[in-house]
Amino acid sequence: MNDDLQELGERFSQIADQYDDIHTSDEKPIYNACATRVIEGANPIPDDVVLDLGTGTGLIALALAEDAGVVLGRDISDGMLATAAAKAADNGFENVEFGYGEFHDPNIDEDIDIVVSNFALHHLPDEQKREAIATIGALTPQRFVLGDAMFFGSPTPDEPLFDHGVDAATVGTLVDVLTDEGFVITAVERVHDQVGVLIAEHRGDTPSGTRNAPFDK
Repeated sequence: MNDDLQELGERFSQIADQYDDIHTSDEKPIYNACATRVIEGANPIPDDVVLDLGTGTGLIALALAEDAGVVLGRDISDGMLATAAAKAADNGFENVEFGYGEFHDPNIDEDIDIVVSNFALHHLPDEQKREAIATIGALTPQRFVLGDAMFFGSPTPDEPLFDHGVDAATVGTLVDVLTDEGFVITAVERVHDQVGVLIAEHRGDTPSGTRNAPFDK
């Protein structure tokens, strides 16, 4: 783990015991709406193996575990992972496994059917986002659902929704990268001008550079 990731992981570990109270409260309607749409977009069936990257305290992973066969939650924060594992145990989930993993190295051996990520990719600069999506594409999941900060309009809005720790890309940039890595965009959902959900299906025969949706950068 590089120093930046270690620092980020430690920062989240310090707030792990408060994270759910802060982020799933009624005061966070945009976060809640994004999480709900990621869960709905994943739509696993009982045979599916789901990978949740940046799982945090397991909000998405545990919701998907009700329908999926297996859910693998990966994060860089020991504190967040411990909280997620405790919640899984408290709620009797036996089909969820939490462990250390990065976007560039998710630390898995299983074949993956669905990859989800909610409010995590924005911690990476654009070039590392591209590398992360390439890693996800190499897993050849049937579906990738990304909920995160992203710009539907100007990348320099007059009223930024987030004031720190967020390096959001434009929707067009994300769509282009996903397309280049063999994904076909099937849905783009705007939660806010600066938050959205992208749903993509993987196509092993999709040529690099093929455009599947007309988005402006």
